[in-house]
Amino acid sequence: MNFLLVFIGGGIGSVLRYLIGIGFQKTNFSLPISTLISNVTACLIFALTVNFIESKCETSSPLKLLVLTGICGGLSTFSTFGYETFLLLKQQNYLWMLLNIFLSVILCLSCFFLIKK
Repeated sequence: MNFLLVFIGGGIGSVLRYLIGIGFQKTNFSLPISTLISNVTACLIFALTVNFIESKCETSSPLKLLVLTGICGGLSTFSTFGYETFLLLKQQNYLWMLLNIFLSVILCLSCFFLIKK
């Protein structure tokens, strides 16, 4: 059953990531905005889910496998973030590279701070 929850969640997260990519493929940003949005969304979902689970005092919830491991694992894109940041560096696009790193870290951490006040 656990494998099935992770499998279903991963499929949902991957499809969400794909849809976000399609939604932003025609933008002219140098900043990889779809990756940023995917990662921030995954962090927000993760923070909300952890907050919900902790409020219910559940330590081993199927919700953790479905949402945290599955959906957030399929939606977040750290490897893509690393590659796109590398490409910005290789293109000597230093401002966008630094902005990508800064925004990704600050916005993703902010999701947890906002939810866990």
